Amino acid sequence: MADDSGYLTPTFVHLRNHSAYSLSEGALKIKALAGLARGAAMPAVAITDTGNLFGALEFSDALADKGLQPIIGCTLKVDLAEAKEGGVQKPQTGLRRMPSLAFLAKDESGYANLMKLTSRAYLDSPDNAEHHVTWEYLADHSDGLICLTGGPAGPVNDALVAGQGSLARELIERLKSVFGDRLYIELQRHGMEAERTAEPGLIQLAYDLEVPLVATNECYFAKPDDYAAHDALVCIAEGEVLITEDRRRLTPEHCFKSQAEMAAL
Repeated sequence: MADDSGYLTPTFVHLRNHSAYSLSEGALKIKALAGLARGAAMPAVAITDTGNLFGALEFSDALADKGLQPIIGCTLKVDLAEAKEGGVQKPQTGLRRMPSLAFLAKDESGYANLMKLTSRAYLDSPDNAEHHVTWEYLADHSDGLICLTGGPAGPVNDALVAGQGSLARELIERLKSVFGDRLYIELQRHGMEAERTAEPGLIQLAYDLEVPLVATNECYFAKPDDYAAHDALVCIAEGEVLITEDRRRLTPEHCFKSQAEMAAL
């Protein structure tokens, strides 16, 4: 159903897009991303590149040229330890890896905090550590930010996949204490086993803790046919070869889906 502007009544907009500025990871050029959003009749679309805001200005200009609303965001790794001892962040408890969260700027203060967070991640991380921000710094710079729980790379999914339901609940409660009604639990369906394992727990936590759910599709490339080339890009970036079994893999479903395709999921 179209409104007076000619757009379909929106049922879905993409909130998790990795452009080519997600270095050695994303394959979506900014102008192409704007064109995909326009072609899918989405009135807005977000950019959540990994660890940086390099594409924010180009993205805003490209969306404006298409008459669309840009949503500026970023995906950041966060050390979820709550306190420091002797100036060193306590090790995280119960998580297999440094998790990621996604943040969207809802206003100017949010964008200012995104800039502070991305800068701090690069400047303060030790040379031998992944670029990240501490829980303490995030909590102090959360104003104006919407927090998404990060999907399969997020801490809540990680805890649920590991069978640690109580830890998953604790993590949601901590995030909610900082972000309040600006926290959303992400559901992603790219056909990955970890997503299927975590989904029932995510839904239950959303109901139990009164946190809204949001469906996202993490987009790294335009269409399923681009998957093979993107998989090669990931291998090059991580120094792996295609035949290696135990390596990072996405799926052909990590593409820019239409509103109808997302509704069908």
